Amino acid sequence: MEFHISCDAAMPDIGVIEGAILDQDPAAVVDLDAAGQTVRLATWIESPQLLALLNGAGWPIPVERIVQLPSVCCGGCGG
Repeated sequence: MEFHISCDAAMPDIGVIEGAILDQDPAAVVDLDAAGQTVRLATWIESPQLLALLNGAGWPIPVERIVQLPSVCCGGCGG
């Protein structure tokens, strides 16, 4: 699943967020968009657990800020 979360002043360093996510999903991809305004996450973690991980990493956000994008999976890789 892919998620987008808009950045705010309370957001910790992206490395802290990445570490919290990778502890649960070592294959996850965490980055910032080119403008540095949106955190992009690709993970199997669902939004309730993702919210708990972000809160635990020091980024308390409301669940409404976590935007799940529609799947672009074609199934070609068998994943």
